[in-house]
Amino acid sequence: MKKNTFSMIDENGNEVVYDVLFTFESEETNKNYIVYTDNTKDENGNIEVYASIYDPENPKSKLEAIETEKEWKVIETILNTLQEEIKKKSDEDVTNEQ
Repeated sequence: MKKNTFSMIDENGNEVVYDVLFTFESEETNKNYIVYTDNTKDENGNIEVYASIYDPENPKSKLEAIETEKEWKVIETILNTLQEEIKKKSDEDVTNEQ
């Protein structure tokens, strides 16, 4: 399976490759979002995840910052739901293997 990736130049001028975790359109905000990671970990050992607004019609467009609490809540809700589904699936796989 081919990973969906893109690269950006960081503040130090280095090219960083990001893995796209998922994209979605919110009916609530009428915007498209991209959720991605560079697979680095924070001080707690959690993988860093980022989100931005993007234009799916223009692959060369710049990612836009998410600026409202409402938008972050929409993204957090989706991330939490996905995490719960992954954990549930993982728990089912362990149960089925026993």
